[in-house]
Amino acid sequence: MSVVYFVRDPQAASVWYAKHLFSDAPIQEESGSFWLDAEGIEVGFHPSDEKNSAGGGVVVYWKVKNFRQTRDAMLRDGCEAWRGPLVISENRVICQLRDSFGNIVGLEGRTER
Repeated sequence: MSVVYFVRDPQAASVWYAKHLFSDAPIQEESGSFWLDAEGIEVGFHPSDEKNSAGGGVVVYWKVKNFRQTRDAMLRDGCEAWRGPLVISENRVICQLRDSFGNIVGLEGRTER
């Protein structure tokens, strides 16, 4: 499976996502796009263009071990709260953040007791 974000600065986006969601996974560069392996999911950052503008597309929800800690760190590092957090079941909470690259990113975690 691959997920591709279209962004103005693919290198900066890949570093930022590696820091917050993928435990500093190694980043690879190929023809101006940057890629990292997120436990078997290829996550790519491609230069935005006339066909795919920055910030467009689907919302991908990434499961995180510590929901509140991850959300707070991402907000401190340039994200804007977009939706939620919403408790959608007894053990599941989600939210959407707008990253500084124009994309909406979803977080999913366990509710805290």
